Amino acid sequence: MTEQLIIELVPKTSWFINVRSMVSTEDWDTLRKESYRNSNYKCEICSGVGEQHPVECHEIWQYNDEKHIQKLLGLISLCPRCHETKHIGLANSRGRGEIAKEHLAKVNNWTKQKTDRYVSNCFTEWKKRSKFKWEIDLTWLRERRNTNKK
Repeated sequence: MTEQLIIELVPKTSWFINVRSMVSTEDWDTLRKESYRNSNYKCEICSGVGEQHPVECHEIWQYNDEKHIQKLLGLISLCPRCHETKHIGLANSRGRGEIAKEHLAKVNNWTKQKTDRYVSNCFTEWKKRSKFKWEIDLTWLRERRNTNKK
């Protein structure tokens, strides 16, 4: 494992704003496939792979809660279970929230109580962030495009 599994709840006001929707299908395919190759087609968190496909591409965002700037930091390859856990709100809406929480606890070696407390704190933070409109900073993507054009 390279890092701890954390939940990343995108503020409601930023739903459907993602790299995939901001680039052409061809560019998205290039970006995600590069991410897969760089990870050796294994999850960058748990080293696992999915049954139907090994990994999925996930965007890493940083939130400046004072200036309300949502900044893209890069892409990471995740197995479907870790990816579902990152988006536990979506997992909840699909009836898979408990499965995602179990995976979170397993990967991080946490107790159920610690996991429940962490998930609750993430949703509290999400509710606060969802009150604001976020400026999207895609500097990483623009720099990536400029580097690839050279």
